[in-house]
Amino acid sequence: QAAVAKLLHDPMTQSLLGSAAAAEALFNVPDPGQLQRVPLDGLEQANRDLGLALAQDEIDYLRERFAALGRDPADVELMMFAQANSEHCRHKIFNASWTIDGKPQARSLFRMIKHTHQQTPQHTLSAYSDNAAVVEGVSAARYRPDPATGEYRSEAVLPSAFAIKVETHNHPTAIAPFPGAATGAGGEIRDEGATGRGGKPKAGLTGFSVSHLRIPTLPQPWEAPRALNPRMAPALDIMLDGPLGGAAFNNEFGRPNLLGYFRSFELAEGPGLTRAYDKPIMLAGGLGAIDRNQVEKLGLQPGDAVIVLGGPAMLIGLGGGAASSVAAGDSAEALDFASVQRENPEMERRCQEVIDRCVALGIDNPIRWFHDVGAGGLSNAIPELLHDSGVGGIIDLGRVLTDDP
Repeated sequence: QAAVAKLLHDPMTQSLLGSAAAAEALFNVPDPGQLQRVPLDGLEQANRDLGLALAQDEIDYLRERFAALGRDPADVELMMFAQANSEHCRHKIFNASWTIDGKPQARSLFRMIKHTHQQTPQHTLSAYSDNAAVVEGVSAARYRPDPATGEYRSEAVLPSAFAIKVETHNHPTAIAPFPGAATGAGGEIRDEGATGRGGKPKAGLTGFSVSHLRIPTLPQPWEAPRALNPRMAPALDIMLDGPLGGAAFNNEFGRPNLLGYFRSFELAEGPGLTRAYDKPIMLAGGLGAIDRNQVEKLGLQPGDAVIVLGGPAMLIGLGGGAASSVAAGDSAEALDFASVQRENPEMERRCQEVIDRCVALGIDNPIRWFHDVGAGGLSNAIPELLHDSGVGGIIDLGRVLTDDP
């Protein structure tokens, strides 16, 4: 019965109901959940149970700080700390110093990537400081609604620039290929929209690196039998569902998915050792446009409003920042499944329309600074937004729209 149910519905967003009474229960509104306090000697257990992906030095830090405060942390405090400080959101390993064969390395992994721009910065307006890179473009006329009348019209020719972004969405695509790839594309689209004081996504890219496909009716001589990770979708499933997810989100948002790549690769290096893409690479990228007078964000000032734009919060994709930062297979299977977001391109399109209308106001654009809400959720997006402007903020969590108690 459980196997059949899995084929019939997505348990993250749908329910199989066996009676009218069960359907009526959907309309019951339970009381909001209460904060749970975690004793300091139980942080390791909470780390495992909640899938926080905290390293031992981070657990020691939390124990020291909360001991100094004279109280136990709440579960939501631990969850927020884990998302905001996850490898996904902070790139701790990517920015770390490395010693290889006893020799300290001159550059971190991230500095190696940035080295290219340091050597050839020509024509770049913004790099590694915003949600997408911005390079010089051409002068062009915009065709968009008049802020006063709402009627579409062609504007005067003005300087423009290109917003370019590529990122990966590997963990979610390994667990649930269609929604994983779809939300990967959606996250990259948001990054372009949240560049500067407002960008316009134009064209998309999706790419996939997977292990051998092992098509049942088309075996290949190089596909040696081996044990596969049961926690991850097979390569064939990823290539059947993943490209559809990426293309579907792009199309439903209103952006064509024009570019992509596909690679299948395994390398046997000896008995029991194979290097392969069992955890795939799902590459989401794109190209957008941004007005030259909107490239630079403006610092936040006292009295500025912090606005969360979009749909309500739900228990979908919970803890994605931490879940994608833990080694594959080290967290509970239920936590892996729960960490994968579900796509909502219509809501994302609505948000983009708001951005477009604000940008159309030119120098009167009310947006000073903004950030897309990704895997770390509001736990990462709002603190990062405030921190980058060097200010603090008063956040009323009770005013955050939520569809879950």
